[in-house]
Amino acid sequence: MGETTILVVDDEDGIRSSLKGILSDEGFAVFDSGDSSSALTLIDQLRPRLVLLDVWMPEVDGIELLRKIKQSSPQTDVIMISGHGNIQSAVTAIKLGAADFIEKPFSVEHLLNTIARVLADSYDADWGAQKPKAAISEGILIQPGSFPTLRQKTINRSAVLAGQGLHSGLKTGVILYPGPLNSGIVFMPLSSDVTIFAKAENVSDTGYNTTLSYDGYSVRTIEHLMSALHGFGITNLLIKTEGEVPALDGSAVEFCKAIAEVGVREQDGFIAPVQVKEPILIGDSARRGKYILVEPADRLIIDYTLEYPPPIGTQRVHFELTSPEDYMREIAPARTFGFVTEMSKLSAMGLARGGRLDNCILVDNEKVINTALRYDNEFARHKVLDLIGDLYLLGRPLWAHVTAYKTGHSDNLALVRALWQQAAREYHQ
Repeated sequence: MGETTILVVDDEDGIRSSLKGILSDEGFAVFDSGDSSSALTLIDQLRPRLVLLDVWMPEVDGIELLRKIKQSSPQTDVIMISGHGNIQSAVTAIKLGAADFIEKPFSVEHLLNTIARVLADSYDADWGAQKPKAAISEGILIQPGSFPTLRQKTINRSAVLAGQGLHSGLKTGVILYPGPLNSGIVFMPLSSDVTIFAKAENVSDTGYNTTLSYDGYSVRTIEHLMSALHGFGITNLLIKTEGEVPALDGSAVEFCKAIAEVGVREQDGFIAPVQVKEPILIGDSARRGKYILVEPADRLIIDYTLEYPPPIGTQRVHFELTSPEDYMREIAPARTFGFVTEMSKLSAMGLARGGRLDNCILVDNEKVINTALRYDNEFARHKVLDLIGDLYLLGRPLWAHVTAYKTGHSDNLALVRALWQQAAREYHQ
């Protein structure tokens, strides 16, 4: 890796010695410091490319030291390391300018992968042990010259959001990092290189939210973030979080604002949207039961009908995904909703512990009791928001006309799996 200079800042002699040995063997020029004052002096003298900084430091804690490092040497990347960290600490560190955050104990592989991603400035290191099913994911409905392609996209720089989990009730957050070409949408915890590709094969639960699981790591309530990524056409992204994506205000609008703030860039590669050649029906439309019908189209078109007893009633939405601006204006602000009568049931299931008056629309038998609606049909628009998010579990944008009636997460996932099955059949023909 050349003579890249790294400074290790940790008050434990054994950790500094171990890291110095590991990184020296990898070809880095490594220096170390056990206190904040000498660390700042060394940074001023050496101008290291990278600092590995422990959160728990004597005199000045690591977070405050991070602040001083970024003030005196803003070009120096800092990876925070903590044995007592959590996603809140990571969010704070990233907001202050840290390039990444990892928890002790960590493997040598995890450390080196993190360093490689930071030094590459595009997170080009291996995503981890789980590999995508290339035969289908690369061949899905693609015949050279027969289908259109879209530019792959990622974000310009990292973004971070903090909040509370809707179902866990715990403080949580997400850190979004630019992803390299062909990497896909990937979730990862702070403490290891376990990765979960945001694909239908990794969905473990669709009860009141969409949950991904792989190799002992699970992440809940991904649908609002996935919806925003679909709306912006982002195809490559690394997402670090623990347990649950924050609910924020119950919609996707804050995710959209964060993405818009850091910006989206096109990459030097293409991806083919998923298209259908013939209709696919999930459910029973003949008997007016819930169903999803997918038909050919040259962009994503959704017609959704929701039916609930009063005060919600029947609501309909027609939406065509033609730009991020359309998505942000018509769908992203629509919030999740819940019923007072269901609260005890959800609580018994261990869900909705983070439901508050400011992150969902709460409805009793007569009216909305906690907020003014953003749209007359906000309930149906939120169902469209969820549908757009769940459809992105295809691993690429969908171009089709989707007609849905009274459906939810489990129906959305059934559709995604049916699309994959059709793709597999066509690929092997």
